[in-house]
Amino acid sequence: MTKYVVPLKKIIDNFNLEVIYLPQDAGNIFISTNEVNRPGLQLSGFFDYFDNQRVQILGKSEFAFLDQFDMEERCKRVDNYFASCPPAVVITRNLEVSERMRAAAERYKVALLRTEDGTSAFMSGLIAELNVELAPRVTRHGVLVEVYGEGILLLGESGVGKSETAIELVKRGHRLIADDAVEIRRVSNKTVVGSSPENIRHFMELRGVGIINARRLFGIGAVKMTEKINMVVSLEQWDATKVYDRMGMNDEYMDILGIQVPSLTIPVKPGRNLAIIIEVAAMNNRQKRMGYNAAQELLEKLGMVEPDMDIPQTDWDAF
Repeated sequence: MTKYVVPLKKIIDNFNLEVIYLPQDAGNIFISTNEVNRPGLQLSGFFDYFDNQRVQILGKSEFAFLDQFDMEERCKRVDNYFASCPPAVVITRNLEVSERMRAAAERYKVALLRTEDGTSAFMSGLIAELNVELAPRVTRHGVLVEVYGEGILLLGESGVGKSETAIELVKRGHRLIADDAVEIRRVSNKTVVGSSPENIRHFMELRGVGIINARRLFGIGAVKMTEKINMVVSLEQWDATKVYDRMGMNDEYMDILGIQVPSLTIPVKPGRNLAIIIEVAAMNNRQKRMGYNAAQELLEKLGMVEPDMDIPQTDWDAF
């Protein structure tokens, strides 16, 4: 699996960190793990299982722990800690950095930074940022749109009408995230998010028209940088020999980076308004997530199933 890294400069810029000491340009210092560490145990001398690749965070508790020692012991503990050579140490709450700590950072070439944020707030923000920047990812050929707050990933063969459907959705007040190439990241054990590669962001290709910029054409409200993927819609040319789901009784899923995402297959043929169909699919997917299934209710009203029973396979054409 590809290992991703994020330059320390990006973290400094995103969190507006004060630079106290940098051993080299921050763009050449890389963070490779989304986990962080508060080094209480390390300051007490316990380094077993210590991961020195993590960003280290020192707050009021760590400073209070060091203050209980005399000058000589304090310097020894700080020196031993910086000798482990983590990529960066961040001081929170704008706590004063002693010359001894700065000297230790310079001696072992450890980036030393400071923020005015509280320790817990900074940690949660940093972990969220690292989860996105270092997440496993894959690029899919498709279109990602936000419809009624639902992230819909449109897949299908080239020329099936993905971009045209996206344009119609944008005109109806929804938002475009990515066209042609969707970069998908797994940011947690339950969530995948999609975005557009930066060099083609907001651009779309319409056959017969050419390249357009959705942001310039429809306004800033018509685009979005990133969105969670709630459902996958596969568009395919109508096949008269294929039996398509008419009830929506059986939930289907697509595996994306190990996460099961609800999916639908929608056949395309003249006369079908795909934008409206996708709007309805997005709202229906949200209702299912909230515990309501229209097919279940209908079959209950017809007396074909008992409430809360699993929905059986049904030949709907018999009705």
